[in-house]
This record gives sequence, C-alpha cells and structure tokens, in this order.
Amino acid sequence: MSAEAEKCGSVAVDAPPLPASLGARPVDEETRRRLADAFPVYASVGLSPFGPSGVLLPSDAGPFLERYYSTPVEPGDLWIVTLPKCGTTWTQEMVWLIQNDCDYEGAQCLLCPDRYHFLEIPALMAPHVRDEIHQGKNPVSKRLMFSPIEERPKPWFVKTHLPLHYCPPALLERGKVIYVARNPKDVCVSYFNHLLMFKERRPDMNMDEFAQMFMDGEVSLLPFFPHVLEAWKERNNPNMLFLFFEDMKRDLRGAIQRVADFLEKPLTEKQLDGLESHLHFSSMKKNPWVNKNMTYAYSALTAEELAAENAASKLEFMRKGETGDWRNHFSQKTSDEMDAWIERELAGTDLKFVTELKKN
Repeated sequence: MSAEAEKCGSVAVDAPPLPASLGARPVDEETRRRLADAFPVYASVGLSPFGPSGVLLPSDAGPFLERYYSTPVEPGDLWIVTLPKCGTTWTQEMVWLIQNDCDYEGAQCLLCPDRYHFLEIPALMAPHVRDEIHQGKNPVSKRLMFSPIEERPKPWFVKTHLPLHYCPPALLERGKVIYVARNPKDVCVSYFNHLLMFKERRPDMNMDEFAQMFMDGEVSLLPFFPHVLEAWKERNNPNMLFLFFEDMKRDLRGAIQRVADFLEKPLTEKQLDGLESHLHFSSMKKNPWVNKNMTYAYSALTAEELAAENAASKLEFMRKGETGDWRNHFSQKTSDEMDAWIERELAGTDLKFVTELKKN
C-alpha cells in the first residue's frame, strides 16, 4: 500500500484483500491521449478503468481502493452511495438530520468532513492536487483528504460515489445503505458543469463532446449503468433503500418519510414540516454548510483566497436541481443518441428513469 493511502487509515487485520479482478485495466495510447486532452488535471497520472465495470479513476487509485474495500462496518453505520450529481448532498443532509433527531444547530457545520466521511476523495484527486492540499493552509481540505475514518465517532456517516463492488463486502450485511439514482440526461448536464467548477475538464469542451464521453464511460467514476444496475439488483435487501432523485423532487415529504421509516426514526408532523422546509432546494442553495462552503472543503486555498477567486465566477456547487434541464443544453442529435443509449442499456431490466416532471 502506498504511503498516501496509508494516511487514510490502517487496514483491518481481518479485512478481505482486494480481489485481483478489481484492479486497473490497460489503456491504449489513443484513449490515454483523448482522456488527457479532455481532463488535463489528470494528464500526469492518467485515468484507467478499474474492475469488471471499468470504473474510471486516476491510475494510481489501486492502493486507495484496497483501503476502502477493507473499511470495517458495524451496525448503525450509514452509507450514502450515489454517482456524482444524483442528489448526494441533498440526501446526506436529509439522512443526517433524521438520524440526529432534527438537530438543526448541530447541522451548522460542513457535511464533509464534519458530519460525513467522503470515502474515496484522496483517490479521486491527481497526485499534484493532493500535494497542494497537503502543503496548503486550508485545514478543512486537509481533514477531508487525510483524516482516517477510524478517528471518527461511531456510528459512521459515509459518502461514496464508488460502485458497490468497491465497498466493504460486509456493508449490506452490517450497515445501512441509501442509494440515490437520477436520470442520466440530467446527470450528464450537471456533471458537465461540476467538472468545470472543479477545473477537471477542458474549459472549451462542448456539451455534445462531453455527452459522448459520458455515454462511453470516459468520465471519472463512470460508466453510469453498471453502477446503477448493481444497486438496483440489491433494492430488496432490507439494509438498502433505493431512491430516485425525481421522486424526491416530486414528493419531498414522502421521500423524507421513506427515509425515516428505513432508519426506524419516527417523525412528528412538526418535524416533517421542518424537514420539508429545510430540504427544499431553494433553502438548500442558501445554506452555506451544504452549498457555498462545499467548494472550500475541496480546495487547497484558504477561505479568503477562494472567495477572491470565486468573486467573478457564477458557478455554484448546487446549481438548479431540476428535472428536464437537459432540454436547455442538448442538441436534438445528442438527445436522440442518449435516448437510444438508455434504451439499449436498460433492455431486459425493469429499471426506468423519469427524464421530465410536470411543473406545478
């Protein structure tokens, strides 16, 4: 295991080793150049597909994945598992408040690293970015990047974008998992903007080009469908709650109640009212602990330096949170190609996505 991976915590003595089948796969030179051009932040380390689904990660992620696979799990631990831009932050805030008896005062701190452990954040960073954070003056991003999960009080609240087969094998036996899926058309648009905000993609990349790479699984943490379908197969596991972003948009109160029932945390009508108001997207956008301050947690810059850099930028961690926003960004050709891709990938399954909602 690398020295950097060891900083994230020691491997449990009885932990299962990472199967060889979950290691990195070779990348041909043409693909390597294409990925380096699209995502220049990773040019020095490269991006490689890992495991049977080919999840795309920095090429040096192997030792980190070994560490995550061996993370101990105990009853009471709660894991939020999603692909990026599927309502992760929204769900984290909901779950934490429900589990902590609607402690709004206690929620006035960052989701990550204060309340949740972001499992694979070091593995997602290029080595030079990890070095910048390590040498920088931002204590929050240092905790996010380098504080081992073992230092956290129990029970653990964990966020991960990794597919289930990279999570601890005992996760669904001992812990509880809330998985959130979102229609891929809106995920694509939101991820396109997210990667620009975090300076991970080429600034002049257009949406049609990105959408093709998205469908091809040539974007960090993709491919999309293997991730979602693996969780969908586990939807009836008593320790798994499978949610759709679109259902949360359509019936937030109902989603809150489902999560509360899953966590066995009864809520009063007054608590439901409070949560519904607090978790409304407009309220979440105004909440600095889940929106504006989130970029600070991922940066090597100090709060003052980041504020100065962002002064001229209109990019936000939480952008629109809409269903059907893809219509404002896709060409007809890209929309048709994505529809055909979705149909092919879902053939033979009973999983369906909602790509538009009626506006009230």
